[in-house]
Amino acid sequence: MTDAARDRLERHLAATGAPFEIIACDPALADTAAFCAAYGYALDESANTILVAGKAEPARHAACVVLADSRLDVNRVVRERLGTRKASFASADSTRALTGMEIGGVTVFGLPPDLPIWVDARVMTRPRIVLGGGSRSWKVLAPPGILLGLPGVVIVDGLALGRPRELGPAGASAPRSDP
Repeated sequence: MTDAARDRLERHLAATGAPFEIIACDPALADTAAFCAAYGYALDESANTILVAGKAEPARHAACVVLADSRLDVNRVVRERLGTRKASFASADSTRALTGMEIGGVTVFGLPPDLPIWVDARVMTRPRIVLGGGSRSWKVLAPPGILLGLPGVVIVDGLALGRPRELGPAGASAPRSDP
């Protein structure tokens, strides 16, 4: 992360009025499971920001924040909130184009002002959360109340489902086949 990008992140964080700490991260360990294992954080205190896309014209997007020990309910809650027949995780290219950030480092701080931000209610029950820092080189440690300082944040009950069988990328449940 460049000095200018880190300064921009710090400005967005400071504007919330909440305490925070920026944690340096080896970019190779930025994916949630690897980060938690390497740096000693639990999955239930790590909150992933996941960009979703509704299959409609014009395209509809939202940023969702869920705990890493859960999975985003894209097929029901997200789809209904977007008002579309289908919804999916945004591609890496779409995520980069809309946010300027790489998957594994997406943060809710500094997103475009017209992008809805939905936070699973379970995130707000944690004493602290680790969020992406806008780069695979940084994470943000803060109380979850920091999210309430962002414009347009909506707390959503049931945005995420319980513990997935297998953790896939960005806190999403990995595809599975039941016996």
